[in-house]
Amino acid sequence: MTTGTLRRETGLLGATALGLGSVIGTGVFVSVAVAAEAAGPAVLLAIVVAAAVAACNGLSSAQLAANHPVSGGTYEYGYRWLTPSLGFVAGWTFLVAKSASAATAALGFAGYVLRSVGGDAPTWLLPIALSAVACITALVLCGLRRSIWANSVIVALALAALAAFVVTGLPAALSNADAHLVPFFAPAEEGLSPIEGFFRASALAFVAFAGYGRVATMAEEVHDPRATIPRAIIATLVISAAVYSAVAVVGVAAVGSEAFGAAANEGAAPLEIAAASFGIPGVGSFIAVGAVAAMLGSLLNLILGLSRVVFAMGRRGDAPGFFTRIDDRGSTPYAAVLLVGAVTTGLTLIGDVGWTWSFSAFSVLIYYAVTNLAALRLTPEERLYPRWIAGAGLGACLFLAFWVEARIWLVGLSVIGIGLLWHLVCRRLRRKSELPDATAD
Repeated sequence: MTTGTLRRETGLLGATALGLGSVIGTGVFVSVAVAAEAAGPAVLLAIVVAAAVAACNGLSSAQLAANHPVSGGTYEYGYRWLTPSLGFVAGWTFLVAKSASAATAALGFAGYVLRSVGGDAPTWLLPIALSAVACITALVLCGLRRSIWANSVIVALALAALAAFVVTGLPAALSNADAHLVPFFAPAEEGLSPIEGFFRASALAFVAFAGYGRVATMAEEVHDPRATIPRAIIATLVISAAVYSAVAVVGVAAVGSEAFGAAANEGAAPLEIAAASFGIPGVGSFIAVGAVAAMLGSLLNLILGLSRVVFAMGRRGDAPGFFTRIDDRGSTPYAAVLLVGAVTTGLTLIGDVGWTWSFSAFSVLIYYAVTNLAALRLTPEERLYPRWIAGAGLGACLFLAFWVEARIWLVGLSVIGIGLLWHLVCRRLRRKSELPDATAD
């Protein structure tokens, strides 16, 4: 076994497929309905707002990764352009946010499987979800090339299923639009005003787009990163925004935001439940197949990205050095992969999709706030895009982060505080180990 750097094995198509595999997954098959429950018909505009924020963040990520193409994403950018503490906060929030997202993907996968086969959700939901985590962890341990091949198949199946949902649901959406889209800003989730529901939905929908960051965390393994990474991120955002908008319009207009949102809590399979009302045999089953594939794709990409951040943190001493070990092929940080698989397993045992998704929303918005702050520190020579883009992304992320439930962001701030204490202890231990031994001759 060796330590060091990872091999560059990925081109533009592979990097874009990795981004799409992370975006076209839990977000479109589950979180669109969760956001609809909060905002009602206004979820359509919330998705546009989320996509705009994601675009700012994506461009910031792209130019940072192009200038510093190593594994770790904003964790590394924070260290290079900001401070060690902010770099650590980025890495820590990425780990907690995306571990929660990975658990949500596993539970969503189990939900669609059980609805397809008519299984008993209380009995089988967790066993199936945990089996998915174990299998995907094993796949990632086999290396990046095999992972990219599997991911490309998964993305193709997911896009085909979403296309079937949009095409078959369009007649129902057109005939019911007047009844289900008016009033546009209406009270939805109990206890929320229309504006509160709208901003909460924007925060929840943003997480669904956040998978493009996976491209940046894989920068050390991408050919010609300065050119490839920006193109892959932009391609991922454009394609995913079009898909999300089409699915949301058809879902909300066809069955109504209340029914669509409630479906997210019925076995975590809202698109399949909505498709059952279209009256076209076989569509629901095909969508379930695509959803199952997409959830696996999300889980695959999340474990890939998370393991690379753990790997980077090990190199800097913010995690035990054991996690810098890679296999003899130089393609897999196996120790980091195993840790991520174990953490994801633990979070999956919580079994609450709504909680894990909201917690992920707060944490990932803080992560991208650090991304934009780092992008503001780029020199004119390093900058690929206008400076105002990073400023807009920073403001939007900090604003939306605190529209999730108060209990969620309070827990999130507590977790960040715990992480900073761990960082302080690690730094002191490193300094102590570097001091000369006073008792030496």
